[in-house]
Order: sequence, then C-alpha cells, then structure tokens
Amino acid sequence: MSGRFFAVVGPSGVGKDTLMEAMAARVPELRLVRRVITRPSSAGGEDFEGVSEAAFEARVAEGAFALHWQAHGLRYGVPVAVDAMLAQGHPVLCNLSRAVLPEAAARFAGMRVLHVTARPEVLAERLASRGRESAAEITRRLGRADVALPGGLDVREIDNSGDLDAALAQMLAALQPVRA
Repeated sequence: MSGRFFAVVGPSGVGKDTLMEAMAARVPELRLVRRVITRPSSAGGEDFEGVSEAAFEARVAEGAFALHWQAHGLRYGVPVAVDAMLAQGHPVLCNLSRAVLPEAAARFAGMRVLHVTARPEVLAERLASRGRESAAEITRRLGRADVALPGGLDVREIDNSGDLDAALAQMLAALQPVRA
C-alpha cells in the first residue's frame, strides 16, 4: 500500500469507526485521521478532538484544515497533518461526509471512497443502542441513509450488515491497488 487517501462514508450507525479501528489494528502502516468536531470530547463515539465553535473558526482562519464542512448541526475538520501522513507513504482512512466528497477528490489525487452500508433494520438498531439520538432523529438519519454518492468517484462498497470479519475482508480488498 502507498500514500493514498481513502474516504470512508456511509450513514450514521453503519459502523465506519469500528471498521476503521479494526482495520488499523490489522494493517500497521495504515493511519486514521483524528477529526476535529464542534462537539464535546465527552460525547463518546469515535476518537476526535472536541472544540468550541470559536476555536474551530480560528483554525479555519489559520488554514489548519485540509477539509472542513458542516453536518447535523456540527462542524467537522480534517487536520492538514494528513498531508504529512500521505507524503510519508502511509495509506490514510478518513471518515467523511458524503457531501464533501467532490472537494476531497479535488484535494487528494487518487482518492478512493469506501462506502459502508448496512440493511435498514441493522442501522436502526445500532443508532438506538448508542443512545445519542431521539426516535425522531433516528428516523431522519435513516431517511438519509440511501443518499446517492456524487458521480465520477472511485467507489468500493462495504456491506457491514453482519459479521465484522466479512466486512473487514471487503475493506482490506478495497485498500489494495487495482491490478493491471
């Protein structure tokens, strides 16, 4: 594997973070991007840096993010440190919003999208079990689960409806370069 950017996308509750962490444990050269989010660090879930809205805006002004966007009432940033990881030849996994994929593709040459999916009943169960959203919020998130990805991207589908090892095998295959 070489210094390639892999955008991991999919609906809330699909298991993106679980897959990313398990993959990093199996592939030593792989790097995970630790996002900056305007959410308290105590909120749980993925490993992220929680900052205030003012601190986030200051970092935007400083050029501290390779990418940044807003979703679900929060702001998300990918630190420019990702460039050093790629320059060192590390493959990089980064949890992104589907809406920022065109910008990410322009920013990271050769980007591949790992689109993680799961059956609707699996998503509903996972969202409910994490206890962060109300029933109405879960319904809204499920309604967005089937949003189409922008065209023109190198996309690999990862079905995470069942066995974690099966999804990890799909992800590992998707990390491999295309053989000519």
